[in-house]
Amino acid sequence: MSKKQDLRQELARRIDTIEEAYEFMLAYAAQGRQGDEKSGAGNNIRTFLEGADAALEGMGAVLAENFQNLGAAAGCQQFIEIFHQDVQKAQAAIRMVLFLPVISSQLTDNLNSSIHLRTLLTDMFLLDETLKAKDKLLQST
Repeated sequence: MSKKQDLRQELARRIDTIEEAYEFMLAYAAQGRQGDEKSGAGNNIRTFLEGADAALEGMGAVLAENFQNLGAAAGCQQFIEIFHQDVQKAQAAIRMVLFLPVISSQLTDNLNSSIHLRTLLTDMFLLDETLKAKDKLLQST
């Protein structure tokens, strides 16, 4: 497998991890839990948030390399920089929640509603589609 394919798979894996965490957070928020410390199922919220935090670590660099491999880094540089800032903001919110000893459904709902997390998700969808479109262009030439 080429380095380009490895990088693309790495980015896809990170995006999937973050999306899965967000989906779990939506379900957890709807449960009305007071905290995650007593229930085995509730403890998963922390696992999903830790996974999202790990996936966000260095994600800006992985994205930049993906665009560079496609010859599109220069044309996308401004957005890559914005994405990196959005990653940092979303990661700071996730880490603040992880800092707490108890994660309630209400807190998770507030994190879900955070403009930082929503912006990150929208950025990821846009960037993923942009990479797919650029891949198709390169394959057809």
